Amino acid sequence: MKKIISKREYDTETASLVKKYTVGEFGDPAGYEESLYQTPGGLYFLYFRGGPQSPYAQEDIKCLAKTKVNAWLETH
Repeated sequence: MKKIISKREYDTETASLVKKYTVGEFGDPAGYEESLYQTPGGLYFLYFRGGPQSPYAQEDIKCLAKTKVNAWLETH
């Protein structure tokens, strides 16, 4: 997935996967996954998607400040 946020491109195809966190099984309507990526320029973003009853019913990308990366890694 690719998304432009504040004139910066975030693309799961060109970024490096740092860690993936999955809740539930494939096909679980409440299941979801969050994937932390780092761009070639050093920026971090979360890619998330899930079932219709999950917190991420639609796939999307969200920027993640470097100060929040460690907190996300510690909780996932």
